[in-house]
Amino acid sequence: MAQAKINAKANEGRFCRSSSMADRSSRLLESLDQLELRVEALREAASAVEQEKEILLEMIHSIQNSQDMRQISDGEREELNLTANRLMGRTLTVEVSVETIRNPQQQESLKHATRIIDEVVSKFLDDLANAKSHLMSLYGACLSEVPPGPVDQKFQSIVIGCALEDQKKIKRRLETLLRNIENSDKAVKLLEHSKGAGSKSLQQNAESRFN
Repeated sequence: MAQAKINAKANEGRFCRSSSMADRSSRLLESLDQLELRVEALREAASAVEQEKEILLEMIHSIQNSQDMRQISDGEREELNLTANRLMGRTLTVEVSVETIRNPQQQESLKHATRIIDEVVSKFLDDLANAKSHLMSLYGACLSEVPPGPVDQKFQSIVIGCALEDQKKIKRRLETLLRNIENSDKAVKLLEHSKGAGSKSLQQNAESRFN
């Protein structure tokens, strides 16, 4: 009888310790789950800062190369460029880096996709129209919905092999390149229009002298 009581006491102690360990483990797991949410929120916030930095640099660069900058006095242009360069310098002091965890296959896919885009960019000066068309087909390969234009199927399979974060960055880079081309096209058209209007005005003035 006494031995039975001793065994029961020992079993009760083991049960209490086991229950206490389970509760402690559950609390630790819950804390880690909450920390995981905060870690992901931190990465998302850092990625947002990265994107904001890219957008700011693009906007500053766009202003410096805008048609409006060409149509002001040299003194005003110099002053505005000094301000733009100051802002660009301050923007570049912001260093944010979000490392993407990749397996070897994803790493190789990213290198391949980056190489393809770089090759298209290198052809901008030789044939901008063809390069733009190629970029649009690459961009179409990054869209989840059916794009209105052509899709580079080979590039699409490469992008699918990249990590999800890299897929988003590739898409953003292509969007930026296409916007830059569009802004360049507008600047050239405005310049041509300005030259055409100037030539027409000169011609009219010349004709009025002879009449």
